[in-house]
Amino acid sequence: MSITLALGQYPMLSSRIRSKMRHELYKHAIIEKHEFEELVRKQAIRTQELEGLRNPVGEEPTELWEERIIRVRDQMTDLTFSQHLSFDLFQNIITDILNERGVQLADPNLTFNPEQAPQELIFEHAWAILRLPPEEREKYEHHLEESRVVLIRTMISDQLPYVNIAKRWFTIPDLAEIRKRKIGAGRVGGKAAGMLLAYRILTEELPEEMKSHLRKPEYYFIGSNEMYAFFTMNDLERWNDQKYKDEEHMRADYPKLVKDFAAGHLPTDILEKLEGILEDIGKRPLIVRSSSLLEDSFGTSFAGKYESIFLSNQGSPKENLKALSNAITRVYASTLNPDALLYRRSKGLQDYDERMALLIMAVEGKPYKGNFLPDAAGVAFSRNLYRWAPQIRREDGFVRLVWGLGTRAVDRVGNDYPRLIALSHPLLRPTPDQRTMERCSQQYVDLINLEKNKMETVSIHSVLDPEYPPLRYIAQLKEEGYFTSLHSRLMENDKDRLVLTFEDLMRRSPFAEYMRQILQTLERCYQYPVDLEFTMQINEESNGDPDLLFTFLQCRPQSRLAESKEISIPGHLPENDVILQTRFMVPQGMLDNIEYVAFVPPGEYFKLSVNERFELARIIGKLNEKLKGRQFILVGPGRWGSTNVDLGIPVGYSDVFNTRALVEMSGKDIGPSPEPSLGTHFFQDLLEAQIYPLAIYLDDPQSTFQPSFFYHSPNCIEEFIPAEENIKERLRLIKIDDYRKDHMLRLVMDEEHSTAIGYLLPKAK
Repeated sequence: MSITLALGQYPMLSSRIRSKMRHELYKHAIIEKHEFEELVRKQAIRTQELEGLRNPVGEEPTELWEERIIRVRDQMTDLTFSQHLSFDLFQNIITDILNERGVQLADPNLTFNPEQAPQELIFEHAWAILRLPPEEREKYEHHLEESRVVLIRTMISDQLPYVNIAKRWFTIPDLAEIRKRKIGAGRVGGKAAGMLLAYRILTEELPEEMKSHLRKPEYYFIGSNEMYAFFTMNDLERWNDQKYKDEEHMRADYPKLVKDFAAGHLPTDILEKLEGILEDIGKRPLIVRSSSLLEDSFGTSFAGKYESIFLSNQGSPKENLKALSNAITRVYASTLNPDALLYRRSKGLQDYDERMALLIMAVEGKPYKGNFLPDAAGVAFSRNLYRWAPQIRREDGFVRLVWGLGTRAVDRVGNDYPRLIALSHPLLRPTPDQRTMERCSQQYVDLINLEKNKMETVSIHSVLDPEYPPLRYIAQLKEEGYFTSLHSRLMENDKDRLVLTFEDLMRRSPFAEYMRQILQTLERCYQYPVDLEFTMQINEESNGDPDLLFTFLQCRPQSRLAESKEISIPGHLPENDVILQTRFMVPQGMLDNIEYVAFVPPGEYFKLSVNERFELARIIGKLNEKLKGRQFILVGPGRWGSTNVDLGIPVGYSDVFNTRALVEMSGKDIGPSPEPSLGTHFFQDLLEAQIYPLAIYLDDPQSTFQPSFFYHSPNCIEEFIPAEENIKERLRLIKIDDYRKDHMLRLVMDEEHSTAIGYLLPKAK
């Protein structure tokens, strides 16, 4: 389509342009000239048949046949070129032909329509304006702004909220740099868009002394249109209608779809560019990240829905290219994974043309004893939505911090904990006692094993040792009843007493101050709260203080619950009216007219096998679909959305998006103690869908959990889905009206007093 629109600008030169396009096809050995002409002839005969001619020689005059051949040749030229060669090359062809005719693209008075002009022409026009003296340039500023907007829309993102911000920050040199790093046609997508904009804002707006603490990542892009070239080249169009199938068929088809994509081949010109990227990056590990057109936009983050793949990049050039190509095809396949398609459907985006661009980045970090990892990584939020102490200031933000790759900060892994940091009070822990702090500290690290040529998850104690340079800032020694900082060299036999607390990083570095300022700057310029993925390098200065170097990998609007007015909890409620009550990290809000409560009894859940637990998650998904339009909440043991079925129910967003609250039960023999999932992809999904996350720690004397309601109310699940007796034991659907006639459940959440209470009250008449 881009080629067709561009050729429409040059009707008298189109024949010459297409001749050069065919020359490039022949030169790159994509097709032989005689083979191409034979295909043109066959397609021309086919068009005759489609138009009702059965005797091509006798029924069509020679001049019409020749015109037919010309039109078919043009169409096949455009199609074949677009499938195999880049739009940049096409633009170069136009520039060369215009130069041959003496057209001066540097003339700022040149009139053209930027919406349809080739990018090369838009850039030439913009550069010409920038080369003018300041007093002359002023009268062309409106042309320059138009050029910037068109380039942002066609190269980066067409999401208007993004364009309205980006046009104030991106310059023509910025956009030229992006274009230089982009392979193929189309946009760079949402994830890349956010990263680029955040870096541009921070390098412009931060104080000079802070700018030296920013590091720009090394990145490249594959344009969003190349996904369709890959589809066409490998006969994968048959999978395009996946988004219109029901969930059962989506999930059944997906393994075959992934296999078909993995067997596909990338176009020759893309492979040549990838070889150049690998040569430039050398032996540094890589990550191939999704960057779809809708990803990281306002209201739809798509957090964790698509693949991101780490590559150690330590093999031979041929092996590294094959691994990179395979990673790209896997990310393309993830565009059609069921969780992403169901997420789109729930957001009313099913019919949107969701193309996948790709972001290829050198992994941030440094080698250490055969491994590669950053000193720290995490995700930061400009608004702290769940405060664990009243003195914490919401507007100062919040961070989830880990050692190693940032995957453990954004994924809700079942066996680990990041360090949670309220930036207003960085030393204030959610769990102040030493035993809980140790148990809720990071136990494993994600890294790239350079020797084994793969990404690994290993115990922190198998990597940490006395020689690790930033050890004193990320770890402390466990003593009897307290932690102590590392003031002297650690002995080898003390390694097992190390606990990752990041305490001395908070005490001895400006981490919290820097991060507050960074987040507040981005929120001010976005005019909206943001979240930010980052890595950090910790270097020790000559005076012994840590010097921090940040690299920002992703920035997007922060998902959040709708603003809620101040709510007070009614006093003196009768005990038998209170169904549940908790004081653990409560948000602000109220749910009224709750008709149903879906409850997974802990004892029944932990009797199940691993497969049965996954099967239960799918059944919950079916019930979620049938309860669409009803006001209901889900209550169950452990962590909803956990990747570890021993620690919670392994539901995905697509299994729960119709509910209004997810309540996690914990306590002795019930599940792990509550661990805030703030900042994880699953948590982001809940906030976007306006689903309130809550946790009840049953061993807390201030908690309330009404067994008679949850265990002895009638189970009405069969009114919505077929359920055998064993299913009814594992999943109970309680209708409030069955428990108490003409009543409903109200859930009131008072953040200021850190109390949430669910209680019964009569229905309004």
